[in-house]
Amino acid sequence: MTVATRFISSVVFPLHELAKRHHSVSLRRELERTQWLSAQQLQAQQTERLKSFLARVGRTVPYYRELFAQRGLDPARVAAVEDLQRLPLLTKATIREHTDAMKAEGAGPLVRFNTGGSSGEPLVFYMGMERISHDVAAKWRATRWWNVDIGDPEIVLWGSPIELGKQDRVKAWRDRLLRSHLLPAFQMSEPQMDRYLEQIARRRPRMLFGYASALALLAQHAATRGRRMDGFGIRVAFATGETLYPQQRAIVEQVFGCPVANGYGSRDGGFIAHQCPAGSLHLSAEHVVVELLDEEGRAVRPGETGQIVITHLATAEFPFVRYATGDMAALATVPCSCGRGLPAFERVFGRSTDFIRTVGGEVMHALALIYEVRDKPGVRAFKFIQSEDLAIELQLVAGAELTPAHEAQIRAGLQRRLGAQTPLSIVRMQDIPPEKSGKYRYVVSRAALPGAR
Repeated sequence: MTVATRFISSVVFPLHELAKRHHSVSLRRELERTQWLSAQQLQAQQTERLKSFLARVGRTVPYYRELFAQRGLDPARVAAVEDLQRLPLLTKATIREHTDAMKAEGAGPLVRFNTGGSSGEPLVFYMGMERISHDVAAKWRATRWWNVDIGDPEIVLWGSPIELGKQDRVKAWRDRLLRSHLLPAFQMSEPQMDRYLEQIARRRPRMLFGYASALALLAQHAATRGRRMDGFGIRVAFATGETLYPQQRAIVEQVFGCPVANGYGSRDGGFIAHQCPAGSLHLSAEHVVVELLDEEGRAVRPGETGQIVITHLATAEFPFVRYATGDMAALATVPCSCGRGLPAFERVFGRSTDFIRTVGGEVMHALALIYEVRDKPGVRAFKFIQSEDLAIELQLVAGAELTPAHEAQIRAGLQRRLGAQTPLSIVRMQDIPPEKSGKYRYVVSRAALPGAR
């Protein structure tokens, strides 16, 4: 750690957090202690915190006070996470309908947030200082797993207009002090990406942080240009905000010469899981309770796929209790070799809208289709869009190298996977714009999965 990094991490950033009334510094220290507890100790600690959280919510939040009474839930009698199943899932529609009733009586200052709406359902919600502090501390802990710290030079490839609209003078000065530089991810034209590569070469960051798709797009652009980016001392690239596909990880690691650390979370759900150097995607179990549920709402066993449902224990002022994220994952079946007692995801599949339905009744993950397209000559970009009637449109940006014969191979491969009954069209495009959030999604399905609720 350089002198500058040590000063920023131990003096500048703590003062910044103190001025904002965040408790992230002490929380991060506590998280670095509890991560080494055994799985059993962490589970017991989580249950006690869950019980305390529900008791506080039941006393102070009108919506949950009424709901607990209706469902006969007594927080004092909560003995395990399974007791949460007495409560319904929390959805975006529920939050919209009961926003005011979900604010705790006597709550401190609440900060208004909204999601980018890449799922098609933007949401307005609120955070208290406790929630913000926990999210900062969880991200900070995971950053330090990779021998980088706040204050190390950082390039952030982000695209949400929510953040970019806040680039006022105060934030700009803060970013300079913390040595963090933002590159807008929704401005990814070839000339702009050339400029981004120049900035990375000039700034020589120790870490990259951004959407998986944006990092991969920039890496692919560098490879196409024949530009080496692996000599600038980048130690890690943190990919978050969306599904990280194997080919994205491969191209980023190859071009920038550093490992990719996957992260799972969302603006509304918080920072939920981070990858350690041993490869596990560890849950922030100290303050996030994760349930994985099947189509009938029953908990699945480790290794089995279920919908991610979270209860964030630092959200008492605007509670997220059994919040249905719309994402799918499976829990690991063996402990991580890093020695941390934190549970881990074995794999995260992404949103339910990353899955495709066929007319024949099958459900397949986006990767099944992506593999048929990504390595074909001349393919620059692509996107699958499935409509409610199950018809699929492949939007394709490709050069002259993609011949009619290659396109016929793509069509034949996709039709083999989808079945002849599933309608498929291929549309050549000049450009595929990103989502409003700045993400570049490979697959968007508007067809409901079987049993989706």
